[in-house]
This record gives sequence, structure tokens and C-alpha cells, in this order.
Amino acid sequence: MFRSSPVFPKLFRPGLTFGLAGLALTAVLALRAPGLAAAGSTPISPATPAKVAEATFGGGCFWCMESPYLKLKGVVEVLPGYSGGKAANPTYEEVSSGETGHAEVVNIKYDPAVVSYLTLLETYWRSIDPTDAGGQFADRGTQYRPAIFYRNAEQKRLAEASIAKLNTSHKFSKPVAVGLEPFKAFYVAEDYHQHYAQKNPIRYHAYRKGSGREGFIENNWKIDLPEAPVIPVNKDNDGVEEESAMNQPAADKKHADKQYVKPAEKDLKDMLSPIQYKVTQQCGTEPAFHNAYWDNHAEGLYVDVVTGEPLFSSKDKFNSGTGWPSFTKPVKETAVKKDVDKSYGMERDEVKSAAGNSHLGHVFDDGPGPTGLRYCINSASLKFIPKADLEKEGYAEYAKLFTEVAKH
Repeated sequence: MFRSSPVFPKLFRPGLTFGLAGLALTAVLALRAPGLAAAGSTPISPATPAKVAEATFGGGCFWCMESPYLKLKGVVEVLPGYSGGKAANPTYEEVSSGETGHAEVVNIKYDPAVVSYLTLLETYWRSIDPTDAGGQFADRGTQYRPAIFYRNAEQKRLAEASIAKLNTSHKFSKPVAVGLEPFKAFYVAEDYHQHYAQKNPIRYHAYRKGSGREGFIENNWKIDLPEAPVIPVNKDNDGVEEESAMNQPAADKKHADKQYVKPAEKDLKDMLSPIQYKVTQQCGTEPAFHNAYWDNHAEGLYVDVVTGEPLFSSKDKFNSGTGWPSFTKPVKETAVKKDVDKSYGMERDEVKSAAGNSHLGHVFDDGPGPTGLRYCINSASLKFIPKADLEKEGYAEYAKLFTEVAKH
């Protein structure tokens, strides 16, 4: 997305290989020079709803990231710009140098009562190459990195779940390499970049095709502009924190009211990966030794992947040799409940989360002291919160567990 002015001197940059292919790429990049932007009408935005939420995504060329969102019902405004860097009010030339730390992004204002944040994420995956962390298509460098700039813990949670779901689907041959970065500021791009596809359709489509984006999307989704599934809105997927949480210190947000609510059944498949859904909702079992946390030795808190309810602490985790995470006790006795499981001709004590009723695993009486118990838990039913992230994720009150351990 090299759009310097004057155009041609800066197009001949280190690393470009010329010949017919190189000249073709040069022609594509030349289409993006600011001096070539023609005047045109700006699309009329719909009426502003009573409540507006915002989402920010980096997906390489921001020209190519506007159109997918403009067609979504509930989207109020889409603007290209810069985010994730150090300097305030950067120019395009400064950002394109790769020295400011900013990425080209689109900032989306949307009605959270009409369109869910999960729908915005599904649209995002269908607009980029999520496996390429070094840029996007013809545009290389950190200024074109794919990134989700989350504005609150809710957006981060939804993004993490969406990434896990995409990875588990094996849609792509490589894992998702999109970064999750806390939102700091958004700076609107220069006028000539705004609504470029509408103002300059011929140049835009030539660039989109020549950069490789169009072909990649067609190859992976069988259509140039794939329609993302519309995931119905509810309070657990709109990307908005409750007002009661927004008005509290960051350390207490999201979990301050200590109420953990299970999402509606129709939304669970959208927020959970297939293995997470199978384990938590259908009492499935993941493979031993081939799961996320069986060999995790980091300090932190394990919470219910469905509701976020705290369940187990790393200080109570031990190596049972079974290939599944094992704990001597839950973080609170009220965090879990037990049911009798008579499947497979056996009678075992099934362990479920108290609030979400998620199947977690089983508890046995062959564990070490002091309890003599072994809570054998599926990684797929858990989300791990590292000790260093407890405060920003809303679990500050549990930090004392690890302070107390350090004193011994």
C-alpha cells in the first residue's frame, strides 16, 4: 500500500524484484498514491443510534477494509486511520515509514443493539489473510500488520474465542497470527484515503486484485466478497461492557458484580470452538497429552471458558501423569458442583461449573495432600489468566493467592 508522493521515486524501494512481475506490482502500488485520488461523494451514514459502540481492526490496506463493513446492517460509520503507535496525529508518510509503530486500521462505529461484535469478527476473517503477521498481501511491514485493537475486556474475550474457533476449524493450513492489542487511540487518515473504493472504483479494484487480496479471498471463501454469518446480538457478544462495570476501576471491571451468566444456547456454538462445545455442553473428553494446559506451569487463574467464573488456581495444580490438568481443590468450594456420572459402566463424580453448568471433568480420591483429591479437568473447559494479567482482566482480588505463595 505504498502511496507516497511524488509516486515513482519511492516506489523503487529495497526488496522489490522487477521484470514483468515487478513492473506489474509497481503499477499496482502506484495506484495507491495520494496525488491520484479523485474527488467524489462520501456515502451517507445512517442515523446515529441512541448507543454507539466502536471496534478497531488492522488488516493491511485500509482501502480494502472499509467496504466489507459498510454493507453490514447496524454499522453507522467506517473510517480509515492509524492506531497502535507512539506518536500523536501521525501522517500517512510517517506511518508508511514503519517507524511510528502505527498500523493502518479501520475504526467502526456500530449499533450494539443491531450488530454483534462477533459478526464484526466474522467479517474481519473474511477480509484478510489471518495467518500472515508480516503484513497483508503486497503490503509488508508492521504498519500493515493484522491486529484486533480491543477496547475492553469483553472485546478481548470475544476475539480470543473467535481466534480459537478459527484455529480449531482448520480453515487455513497455518495458525492464526493476528495480534491482540489494547486500543490506545485512533487517528483519522487524510481525506483522500476516506471512502476510496466509492470515490475511485476503477483504481481501487485494480489495486485490490493486483495486490493478491482478491485472489486469496476467492480461493479460501469461494467468492470475492463473502457474506459473514450474522450472529444475533445479545449482551454477551455485543462487545460492550455494562455501565456498572464501565464506571468502576479497571481492576474490577467485568467481574465486579461476581455474577457469571451462561450465554443462550443458540450463541454457544458461535463463541466456543468445536472441542470446547463438545466438552462443556456434551460432556465430551479431549485427548490426553494433546490439550492446552496439561503441561502448563505458569502461575495464574483457570476460569470457566463459558462464563469466566474462577475455578482453579495454578498453586493447586499438580502433575498427575494422566495428560489432563489436575488440581487438588477448586479456588472456592462454591465454584464447582458434583453430579453422579454412570456412563461407560462406571460410577464417577462428575465436576461442573456452578454458574455455567459446564462439564469440566471428574474428581477422584487418589490425589496428593492436603485434600487427597484429584480434580481431573479438560483444558477445553478452561481459560487461563496469567498472574500478570489478573488485574486488567478483572480478577485483581485473586492476585493475593500468588502473593501468599511467594511468602512461603
